[in-house]
Amino acid sequence: MRVLLVEDDEDLSGRIAAVLRSENFVVDIARNGEDALHAGLTELFDVAILDLGLPKIDGVSVLKGWREGDRNLPVLVLTARDGWPDKVSSFKAGADDFLAKPFKVEELVLRLRALVRRAAGHAASRLVCGALTFDAQLGTFELDGLPLKLTALEWRVLSCLMLRKEMIVDRRELTERVYDGDAEVDSNSIEVIIARLRKLGADRIETVRGRGYMLTAAVAP
Repeated sequence: MRVLLVEDDEDLSGRIAAVLRSENFVVDIARNGEDALHAGLTELFDVAILDLGLPKIDGVSVLKGWREGDRNLPVLVLTARDGWPDKVSSFKAGADDFLAKPFKVEELVLRLRALVRRAAGHAASRLVCGALTFDAQLGTFELDGLPLKLTALEWRVLSCLMLRKEMIVDRRELTERVYDGDAEVDSNSIEVIIARLRKLGADRIETVRGRGYMLTAAVAP
């Protein structure tokens, strides 16, 4: 899950980013509205956290710019303002959720996971694909009813495939959602992670030549 964190307070953004990364999110940070608008229009994100009081361009204008540019990523507005007019303007601009400062980071994580899950078309938090179960709210996997231990990269790949089960996920899309923007990525890194997941028992990951990968509940012949 790749998140765009738009927050001009460096201490706060650093604390939020540290917690999100510990929860297996890939985090990109923008500290002004101009950079945020550009990032949201040109890069791939699963969800955005957007402060309203930003330098250069305010948060509501950034959100309007994303929506006018047909960027439909879910957006959680994060702000010190908790008045009704600010909530109204945010939702009218296309916000999906609203969280006022101060807040508990644990609540932020839960809200982000819920937004990503619903954006992928899943109402229930518990997703099942064959013998594999994913609790999208808690972020835990089970295989045949037993906890599945995964590295951060394995978790990111498998969660992306699980949220889009029975759909082909492009290799480039997987790479963007798994690695930080400044990470050096080997050309075969995704293939290596997919191979490790298959060895762990997630053997229903199909390689669709020239297109990407698909997690399916169907048993291979």
